Amino acid sequence: MTPVSATANAPSGPVKATGYAWLVVTLLMLAHVLSFVDRQILNLLVGPIRKDLGISDTEMSLLMGLSFAFFYTICGIPLARWADRGSRRWLIAGGAFAWSLATAACGLAQRYSHMLLARVGVGVGEATLSPASFSLITDYFPREQRASAISIFVMGVYLGGGLAFLIGGIVATYAATHGAMTLPLIGEIRTWQVIFLILGAVGVLFSLMLLLVREPPRSSPGSTGIPIREVLAKLKSNRRTLTCHHLGFAVISLAGYGSSAWIPSFYIRVHHWTPYEVGLTYGVILMVFGALGVNFGGRIADYYLRRGVTDACMRVGMWAAILAVPSSLSFLTFESYWGIFAALAAGTFFFSMPFGCAPAALQEIVPANMRAQTSAIYLFVINMIGLGLGPTAVALVTDYVFHDDQAVGQSLMLINVSSLIIAAILLGLGLKPYRESLARQRAAEA
Repeated sequence: MTPVSATANAPSGPVKATGYAWLVVTLLMLAHVLSFVDRQILNLLVGPIRKDLGISDTEMSLLMGLSFAFFYTICGIPLARWADRGSRRWLIAGGAFAWSLATAACGLAQRYSHMLLARVGVGVGEATLSPASFSLITDYFPREQRASAISIFVMGVYLGGGLAFLIGGIVATYAATHGAMTLPLIGEIRTWQVIFLILGAVGVLFSLMLLLVREPPRSSPGSTGIPIREVLAKLKSNRRTLTCHHLGFAVISLAGYGSSAWIPSFYIRVHHWTPYEVGLTYGVILMVFGALGVNFGGRIADYYLRRGVTDACMRVGMWAAILAVPSSLSFLTFESYWGIFAALAAGTFFFSMPFGCAPAALQEIVPANMRAQTSAIYLFVINMIGLGLGPTAVALVTDYVFHDDQAVGQSLMLINVSSLIIAAILLGLGLKPYRESLARQRAAEA
């Protein structure tokens, strides 16, 4: 087989990508790891942050979700338009630098408003990463490898999320037994704030490494952008596909983000695990079974795509939602440690399966010069619904339906099961429209 050079157009035939293309994916995946550590580290620091800032579960959920998600999604669309017209490499590197500075600012927060503003900055910076990365990866890989390649990038979600829990568990345990410390130039600072400063410094240094990524030519030679009216017309022609796709994956995301935000608190409050035990257990599960799940989803989608199942990416999402239902029930009802571990591992595997396939499906139904914008709209929907509403939906049910902090498990069960059933129905309804959208795009390319 003839290898694809690092500067060649992404082919549509059955060829293999180069080692450099996989290096690019690895660098982007590591950036994704850092972004998710910065994003998710709050989830296991609920106790010390609530205590030191004097806030409620609902206020904490806004830090974990909506404050980040709203600006992440709103800024994502204009930044993606830049990615479709300009240098994706510089956009990603600049964004990594910006979100790392904002993460460090979280470590300097002295009151709730400071933390809220810093989280907004993290969201704006991270909005540069995924749409531009999806577009870059698509130009480096042939169609039959894209779901697998994008799944490697998305694996950063689970490696970063797991690492955040491991770090958070250690920090929360240390914070419970140690008071504030004094740092030169900064003064008195709490233990949990130190980790934000360290993460910010690491991210600033890594942002320079992203300049090693070379900008490949786009799949449509000479394409430098597309007028907004044409983008809107293309989206309108695919509205049935995009509605089912975006909402279906977003509702899975709602259950996933709600779970990752409140599972630690559930085991701490109800099962009396220590933050260290939760961080170690859930962190390892996310890193291992989340990474396995997203890679399995991408590979099985590519396997069926090579055999002519053109809607394979949508089907993987539908079946993952169905298979996640029993595990969502069991990890909240088991009492033994290994029963909980097994159920959480299965749930994490199935929750992660669709999220390499979801963006890969989108790259196939739009022209090359609107891939980042289409991805940004997808991210807008799944993050506003998933990240923006997931943690808060669970908190609201706990606070205002059950009126009991100990009922967080019942809240998770109600949100998860109903969300997954709705997601499976939406993705099933989207199979036929997706095949029609794909046929139209391939005809246009031909």
